[in-house]
Amino acid sequence: MAAADTALMETLSGDVFPPAGVAVVVFDVVGTLVTPSPSVAVAYQQAALRHGLPVDTALIQQRFKAAWRRQEAIDAAAVPAFATSRGREAERWRAIVDDVFEGAAPAGAIFADLWEHFGLVEAWQPLAHGSDLVRRALDAGVTVALASNFDERLLAIAERLEPLSWVPHVFASSEIGWRKPAPEFFRWVEQRLGCGPDEVLLVGDDPELDIAAARRAGWRSLGVSGH
Repeated sequence: MAAADTALMETLSGDVFPPAGVAVVVFDVVGTLVTPSPSVAVAYQQAALRHGLPVDTALIQQRFKAAWRRQEAIDAAAVPAFATSRGREAERWRAIVDDVFEGAAPAGAIFADLWEHFGLVEAWQPLAHGSDLVRRALDAGVTVALASNFDERLLAIAERLEPLSWVPHVFASSEIGWRKPAPEFFRWVEQRLGCGPDEVLLVGDDPELDIAAARRAGWRSLGVSGH
């Protein structure tokens, strides 16, 4: 780990957060500030059972990971890469659900149930370390924003779920038109917040989509555990 990376990681337990020179802290959402409750595998299993389709959670988890990677590869190969929209986000989740249940007859109805479920505040549980970092950033007086590869459902959730509701700026990929790790995602956020890349710290849990992508965009980044 490079010295600069070590310094950033130490801010989790140290006295200084955000680090010196940071004027804007941008938080990823899922895995950083909140986590699904129940888990994705359990939520998928429960939705399937409501439609008479019993599937083991371990198998769901395995298929979900493969389906997620497949959709990431499709977005990466698109021209332009990682461009998105409300329609594309719904399409990718429909395809993921279809892959998880291998095109079983009730997959369409299961997708509708899951789309509604993950749009509910009750489907998400705040993560204590994320809440602490949001509070510290707000107390420091810097600009604080959420920027997520979520779709428009995030906007309603963020109004009612702490710590998301504490944050004045909420950006979802479906509204931006780009998904992380597209550089356009980061440029769009900078434009909306009126800042330069050297002023921004991204806090996230994904080593590639959050940490590496932010650094390629010229931002500082801080990796946190999603657990």
